[in-house]
Amino acid sequence: MPDQMLDTATVTVDLLIVGAGPTGLFAATYAGLRGLSVAVVDSLAEPGGQVSSMYPEKQIYDVAGFPAVKGRDLVDGLVTQAGRADPTYLLQQEVTELAYDDGLPVVTTSSGVRVSCKAVVLTTGIGSFTPRPLPVGKSYEGRGLVYFVPSPEEYRDRDVVIVGGGDSAFDWALTLEPIARSVTLVHRRDRFRAHARTVDQVLASNVEVVTHAQLVAVRGESWVEAADVAVEGEPEPRTFKCQGIVAALGFRANLGALLSWGLAVEGRQLLVDTRMATNLPRVYAAGDITEYPGKVRLIAVGFGEAATAINNAAAEIDPETTVFPGHSTELSD
Repeated sequence: MPDQMLDTATVTVDLLIVGAGPTGLFAATYAGLRGLSVAVVDSLAEPGGQVSSMYPEKQIYDVAGFPAVKGRDLVDGLVTQAGRADPTYLLQQEVTELAYDDGLPVVTTSSGVRVSCKAVVLTTGIGSFTPRPLPVGKSYEGRGLVYFVPSPEEYRDRDVVIVGGGDSAFDWALTLEPIARSVTLVHRRDRFRAHARTVDQVLASNVEVVTHAQLVAVRGESWVEAADVAVEGEPEPRTFKCQGIVAALGFRANLGALLSWGLAVEGRQLLVDTRMATNLPRVYAAGDITEYPGKVRLIAVGFGEAATAINNAAAEIDPETTVFPGHSTELSD
């Protein structure tokens, strides 16, 4: 894990990256390739964004050069790659205020750190996110009820109930099915938001899928021991013995203080032009936070947008340089 820097009142760098997910980490890499000093701010305790927090063990199949790569391994590689830029990490803090000093951005964080820079790149994805709580069982959080699964091995030979019908619910069902003793997926409808191919895989597996159903009670003393599930048309709830419940009900996203900066926003995204520039001077954006005609929200797209944003920022920081960086194969170590 990269070193944090939390005690310095002022940080002066060429470029500030807000968000340490995959797009932000690759942006840090490209900043280094352009010879820019860089700081990275993130509200989480470690880099990786949603990948580290929500699906570190999930296989990702759409990153160029990797037939399949676990989320955790992808993040580890990106952190190592970004390390060549020697970024200053400001973790467990959020950006709050944006001001300008002689035309250059000055950003303040929630920890009181002032970052003086020449450009900002916003790679915050969906912003800060919190899981949607399970209506019942809140008292079992940390006692068998979780919203994310950092370590699937913890569920080996356990009975698991997963609640939800989206990609996360079905991904965890597929991941845990060969590890757990049993997996039951509960959803309130018989239609699912998850990718059709993943749904077909789960339906063809040993996962028990219970539809038109809701979890109505969680039972157990010091730890989850059982879940009661009410199924439409049945007079009494079914009881499923379990030692773990995964509530994959989605999450609430919040752009936080960015909304007070005066950025042009459409829905929960920032409007950018072909340079990945926002409407604010010297503020760029890349990744899931951006919006423009034809936008596709994939990690691979975020990587390309990060390179575009950094190279255009580099040309604005130093007008004598060009947007095109040259080929990385021409760079010497």
